[in-house]
Amino acid sequence: MATNLNRHGAAIQVERELAVGATVDVRNGRGVEAAARVVAHVKAVQGMRTYGIEFLEQGAQLTNFWGITFPLAPSA
Repeated sequence: MATNLNRHGAAIQVERELAVGATVDVRNGRGVEAAARVVAHVKAVQGMRTYGIEFLEQGAQLTNFWGITFPLAPSA
């Protein structure tokens, strides 16, 4: 399960242990896959572990990965 979705990644909850720095494949509800890196172990509660992940690539194919339109970043 993915939570805290953003255009660069998410927090994921899994039953297995993952190493920070590991690469994982993430699949959304529409069956689209993307490679991501585990960047942090957030917590572990009752056998479920939560990790922060970031997509390895950015671009058009990931713009709508979660099916959400995120606001554009403000220009500097």
